[in-house]
Amino acid sequence: MGIKGLTKLLADNAPKSMKENKFESYFGRKIAIDASMSIYQFLIVVGRIGTETLTNEAGEVTSHLQGMFSRTIRLLEAGIKPVYVFDGKPPDLKKQELAKRYSKRAEATEGLTEAIEADNKEDIEKFSKRTVKVTKQHNDDCKKLLRLMGVPVVEAPSEAEAQCAALCKAGKVYAVASEDMDSLTFGATKFLRHLMDPSSKKVPVMEFEIEKILEGLNMTMDQFIDLCILSGCDYCESIRGIGGISALKLIRQHGSIENILENINKERYQIPEDWPYQEARRLFKEPTVLVEEEELNLKWSAPDEEGLISFLVNENGFNNDRVTKAIEKIKAAKNKSSQGRLESFFKPTANPSVPIKRKETPDNNAKETNKNKKTKGSGGRKKK
Repeated sequence: MGIKGLTKLLADNAPKSMKENKFESYFGRKIAIDASMSIYQFLIVVGRIGTETLTNEAGEVTSHLQGMFSRTIRLLEAGIKPVYVFDGKPPDLKKQELAKRYSKRAEATEGLTEAIEADNKEDIEKFSKRTVKVTKQHNDDCKKLLRLMGVPVVEAPSEAEAQCAALCKAGKVYAVASEDMDSLTFGATKFLRHLMDPSSKKVPVMEFEIEKILEGLNMTMDQFIDLCILSGCDYCESIRGIGGISALKLIRQHGSIENILENINKERYQIPEDWPYQEARRLFKEPTVLVEEEELNLKWSAPDEEGLISFLVNENGFNNDRVTKAIEKIKAAKNKSSQGRLESFFKPTANPSVPIKRKETPDNNAKETNKNKKTKGSGGRKKK
């Protein structure tokens, strides 16, 4: 779920904290990516029509591999250095949220069964997407693929969003890319939405900066965390009747959740029983993350050509020629990205009154390879 309504809240109250950028403007940047969120999107979109999905000869779904392969190549061709971060063990506070998700998938499964019996194509499409779940196998497949591509993988001890934020705060990456806004609450200095969208959508990347968020909202990081908890997060219930707008007003008026609870109208707003907001706050401020260099191992290397062909072509039914051409693109992209960003070659001049001009970065509007193909040759065949 992320933080409920945070994007609109920031757009209305801290508009200078967000800006639109071209995908190509991140040339030379290291970006931490929430892997599970991307895999989930691939499973929903790539090669899916109703209940049909892409599969290999063994009938195993390959949509996630198709999506991860083509989208990562697009990033590499744009000179971006991705770091994919995978979820570890969820914190205990998230059990209630996970139970809700499980319940919703169960309801969707029932709805899908009824839709299939009624041959209602619109409902089949709707409910089939709601039944999608990222499994351990999906994650393991993508970890193997990325490592064969020479792209670093980080296995977080707990929440991927927290680990992404930690990498960003430590300066190991420029920004975090996801669709959920949790990484901002974990303290990521820069956050990107829509970086992993397909090029066909032609949606600009939206960049958020935490410093400008706090400045625009006129609050401290602790107050921002309390605002997110009140708005609705994954770790505890929110107070019924309090959404983002009212949460912002209350934080500005009282400064903290403790002070709000002392002054709030208890008859109008019912506080959840045993409300663990303090534990949620602690989780956002002190999450379990990896910090040691040897644990992170952020190294980009040449692709394992034989390994990729064996895994994608022999095991998962991808077209050999297309995979071979894709490998050449990866190799060419890695050579290009090693050049670094142009500004890294220049130092500020002694005269601050003279602006430093920087050349425009090349426009790398490379098309995605194997975009959403629905044939066995592009990553599998249809499975009903």
